Amino acid sequence: MTITGIDPPAVEVSGLTRVFSGGRGKADHRALDAFDLTVTPGEVHGLLGPNGAGKTTLCKILSTVLLPTSGTARVLGLDVVADAKRVRPLLGIVFGGERGLYARMTAGQNLRFWAALYGLGRRAGRARAAELLDRVGLSARADNRVETFSRGMKQRLHLARGMIGDPRVLILDEPTVGMDPVSAHEFRELVEELRAEGRAVLLTTHDMAEAEALCDRVSFIDGGRLLRCEDPRVLGELLSRHERVRATGVPEALADRIAELRGVEAVRRTGPGAILVETDRDGAALPVLRMLVEAGTTDVSTAPPTLEEVYMHLIGDRGMAVRS
Repeated sequence: MTITGIDPPAVEVSGLTRVFSGGRGKADHRALDAFDLTVTPGEVHGLLGPNGAGKTTLCKILSTVLLPTSGTARVLGLDVVADAKRVRPLLGIVFGGERGLYARMTAGQNLRFWAALYGLGRRAGRARAAELLDRVGLSARADNRVETFSRGMKQRLHLARGMIGDPRVLILDEPTVGMDPVSAHEFRELVEELRAEGRAVLLTTHDMAEAEALCDRVSFIDGGRLLRCEDPRVLGELLSRHERVRATGVPEALADRIAELRGVEAVRRTGPGAILVETDRDGAALPVLRMLVEAGTTDVSTAPPTLEEVYMHLIGDRGMAVRS
């Protein structure tokens, strides 16, 4: 179904706060802190942040399974607290892990069961289940028990389950965890199809490349607060600008010469004769590689920065330890 017409924001969050009581004398935990977010219909919006940043808490509030402490959250103009019953049919929800699937049932039985919960009749439910199994590449395994599936196959079945009610907004919490590269590529193609149909997708991920490839905008979250909302092209610039080079068998004198190169932010010793070179501008890794190769170093590799390192470059040294 292609969605048309003028719609309110797919997701509209204002001042959203969620505090979990510490209990037994422990301090309360503020999982979300005056959080604001707007997602338009047809937008793929990424939520990036370390474990404990508040991403899953936000998804649970939007999906009506967790109440906010204060603030408001709306899905297509409907309040997730006051209008929870009307919000739920509009949502498709895919949380990572094993939740939501029945291992001793077949893939087809799982989807037909969920179709019945969404009010589809037997014939419509069978047709919808078959359509979605084909869409996620599991038609050949429709009659196999889920307990025989790989983790990646289970995650694809999760995606099918999330779309069973023909939702206008999909919440995908780490949807490609456990997928092999081919399945992850097919998933990205599916997200592109959902965008073309005018559906909004809220995607949480730790995968910078995935966010850059899929998302129209990306929100960086830490400590329950929105730090920045960026065009994903900014991610590409950060990935190339802050590229890292690892090498072993590097003499002290060579490491010192590399540290003097333009665009080299730091050279860190990671072991006897091993270094990690951090750059801070586009193309800076190339002269580092050239100098290492010309000096006869053969154990050399490059890598993009980790999510934590991107955060550090974006917002400075604020302390990015994983929160409990």
